[in-house]
Amino acid sequence: MTIIVTGAAGFIGSHVARALMARGQRVVGIDNLNHYYDPALKQARLDLLVKNPLFTFIKLDISDHGSVTALGETFRDTEDIVHLAAQAGVRHSLTAPFTYTASNVTGHVAILELCRQLPRLRHLVYASSSSVYGGNSKLPFAVEDRVDAPASLYAATKRAGELMSYTYSHLYRIPTSGLRFFTVYGPWGRPDMAAYLFTQAILAGRPIRVFNNGDMRRDFTYIDDIVRGVLGVLDNPPPNVSREVPARIFNIGNNRAEPLLRFISVLEAAIGRKAELVFEPMQLGDVKETFADIDAIRRLCGFEPRVSIDDGLPQFVSWFRSYHGAEAATFAA
Repeated sequence: MTIIVTGAAGFIGSHVARALMARGQRVVGIDNLNHYYDPALKQARLDLLVKNPLFTFIKLDISDHGSVTALGETFRDTEDIVHLAAQAGVRHSLTAPFTYTASNVTGHVAILELCRQLPRLRHLVYASSSSVYGGNSKLPFAVEDRVDAPASLYAATKRAGELMSYTYSHLYRIPTSGLRFFTVYGPWGRPDMAAYLFTQAILAGRPIRVFNNGDMRRDFTYIDDIVRGVLGVLDNPPPNVSREVPARIFNIGNNRAEPLLRFISVLEAAIGRKAELVFEPMQLGDVKETFADIDAIRRLCGFEPRVSIDDGLPQFVSWFRSYHGAEAATFAA
């Protein structure tokens, strides 16, 4: 079985690709290795993947729909697609809007059109985001909640992906499952996310910017839990035999909303140094709280998160120090 994984050099994508190959499945990894953050980190993830003979890498921008179409001609035996490529980041969407529409809208349509080409396609699993819930005040966020008031362009593009996927499921009977990820962290994580930014700042003796004066909560979800959730959903496509549209949406989170200041405290303990905190107002496009209701994925896929921040953050710090080596020692000096 061939599985296409887009965003394979990304944080979640690289972990998912490794997990699929560990099951003996052939993975075709797609990534454009863009410069949103240090491409050396993406290349380092990719270097681990290409050592496995089950992995094939193709450098490709999914917004180039002609190149995506060519994938359907080369890999006609593809049975599943895990579509994780996207332009990420809430704050960056305030200054680079067309990057988001190119990748998250045009690119998403290109993947949906690819699905139409593949005669053996069983399931499209794609990344959405907890950002689609916007400023909803009802907690925890449930997949049945309204998501028509996004707080950022990034969130709007991810919601657009959900709607377009539903349309293709309706029109062409393509089984699709959207995954609303909640604040993913762990080894090989993104440098623009809190765990990475805070660890780097603490080791360098730089202050941490704490928004909304620290009055924030996030459903921090460890990467191993995310990967188990992705594979659990992939293995359980929506049925395509009834009058119902074969489209589903799932939250994947840790099912607990951690106060930001507790997250920082646990990180300080893992690093062995105190952080200098600079309290600032809420940033434009940000939200105060996220908290995942995971009843749907628990019921249909048996998903249960296992890793708390007390266990996950020390593992991230250990990886950070190992990856950065002498640079981490410089930070800490």
